[in-house]
Amino acid sequence: MQQSAVPELAHTHTRPIHWLATATAVAGVVALSSLLQPNSATAAQTAGPETKHAPAALAPPDPAGVDFPLECGPVKAIVVKKATGDLDGDASPETVAVVHCDAPMGTPPDGIYILTHGTESATPRIVATLVDPKDSTTVSDITVRDGAVIADLLSYSTDDVPRCCPDVKNSAKWQWKNDAFVRSTPAGAHSV
Repeated sequence: MQQSAVPELAHTHTRPIHWLATATAVAGVVALSSLLQPNSATAAQTAGPETKHAPAALAPPDPAGVDFPLECGPVKAIVVKKATGDLDGDASPETVAVVHCDAPMGTPPDGIYILTHGTESATPRIVATLVDPKDSTTVSDITVRDGAVIADLLSYSTDDVPRCCPDVKNSAKWQWKNDAFVRSTPAGAHSV
């Protein structure tokens, strides 16, 4: 008979009394820790003479409920994409809404509209049309970056191209300059 290199230890054989002692010890630790909780913290700071109150930030205009200038017949106009940001440097965000008629078939053309907060009502108002749906353009992507609207636009090379399948891709950038949105081609953009 060979002897083990590790001597038999008495505590390696658990008995019900061991489990009862362990459960009692854990319950005691939990009960003690619930009594010794730290005071609750508060995030409020007292106002001192150096504290300045910033104006409350306005939420971007919500395009829901805006009457977009689209002739959709029996279907309604829907917002399919939107982006927000301060486009005119007034520290108040504008919303760029991509809107088209909710047509059941085909690829309806998009319009791109700039919305701002109304001055006399809570309803946002349209202040600019960047792309008119009459231009037969579809917007595949839109962002607001560094105060500019950047869009990837899909259109048609000729009237013979089926209206389901735009075959020209361009990128466009609009920036607020001299009280108007000026269109340019973003750096690094390529036409297809």
